[in-house]
Order: sequence, then structure tokens, then C-alpha cells
Amino acid sequence: MAEAKPKSDKYFYATGRRKTAIALVKLSFGGGELLINEKKSEITESLKKPLQVTNNLGKLDVIAKVTGGGKASQLSAIRLGISRALVKKDLDSRLSLKKSGLLTRDPREKERKKYGLKRARKAPQWSKR
Repeated sequence: MAEAKPKSDKYFYATGRRKTAIALVKLSFGGGELLINEKKSEITESLKKPLQVTNNLGKLDVIAKVTGGGKASQLSAIRLGISRALVKKDLDSRLSLKKSGLLTRDPREKERKKYGLKRARKAPQWSKR
């Protein structure tokens, strides 16, 4: 599939998730700015990777709305959202993103607390006598 033609009103949307963080990512043609929750941010090394793999660093603006989770899981969710949006923009980039491991959703989540235990697996102290 050929690359989309630059239009100012053309956006590519995608969702990324990690643990309890959910990121709604919107890519648009621009100068390479990053907005996270309507605040201008620097593009970190982990967020640069999908853009570098597809040769789009500095060509696309990234707008992300993130809820839930901590800082690390939010960044991972944004990275997955960027990768998925890049696949929507150009289907040919899917193979290179897949090889780099950027399209894999990390399934690890917090295990729920079970009854009779203090946490998910920690049992109360047991005494023999």
C-alpha cells in the first residue's frame, strides 16, 4: 500500500494498552512534536523507536491522551499506540515494526487478591504450635 499524501486534516488513530494504562494516540503530518494529555513533552528514546524504524522521525506529530497506570506503563501504552497508528498510515511498515517487537502487547497485569490471603499469593504467617 502506498504512503498517504500529506494533508493537514488527515489523522491516524490507534489505541495502546499496558497494565491499566490506556493511550489514545493520534498521528498527524507536522514537525515532530509530542503532546501528552495536552502538554508538550520531549520525545523519549522509547517513543522514538517506532518512528525511527519507519523513517518518520520529525515528520509526524504525536498527540496522546493517557489514563491509568504509572509513568512507565503509560509510555509503553503510547509506544504501542504509535506503532499501531503507523501501521494504519502505511501497511508496508508492519513487517519492520513486528521484527522490532513494537506491535506486541505486553499481557502482564497485576494478579488479583484472593480471599484468605494477604495479597495475591502471600499467606498469613503459619505456626506449627
